[in-house]
Formats: sequence, C-alpha cells, structure tokens
Amino acid sequence: MRFSFLKNYEEWRQCIEVDCRIPLTRAFVEQRLQIYLDQSLDETKRFLSLYGAEHLAFIIQCLERARKEATA
Repeated sequence: MRFSFLKNYEEWRQCIEVDCRIPLTRAFVEQRLQIYLDQSLDETKRFLSLYGAEHLAFIIQCLERARKEATA
C-alpha cells in the first residue's frame, strides 16, 4: 500500500488525528520519532520494506513538525 494520497503535513495530520483518531501528543510524537529514526529496529525495517524510504522520510518530517508545534 502506498500513501500517495498524503501530499502534505496538513493531510497527514488529518489522517492521523481525524481518520485514525490518534491524538498527536508530545509523548506519541517523541515515541514514533525515536522508532523511525533508528533504522536498526525491526519496526522501522518493516516500515521501510512496506512503504519505502521516501515515505519514511515524509513521516519523519511530519513528526518533527508536529513536535515543533507542540513546543510552540
């Protein structure tokens, strides 16, 4: 499955918070970043094999922006 429908941060945020009903708390964002930034972890390897490096980079960018917004 490819996520080509997620074209920007706003669409990603809508998908996470509204469609998936996952609150973007600071704890959630930090946890996901810790996992996705460590490519030695099985979960990150699985993500890469399913969705590719480009989508992983997009998700990391979105999470980093969400983290910045949470601290603003």
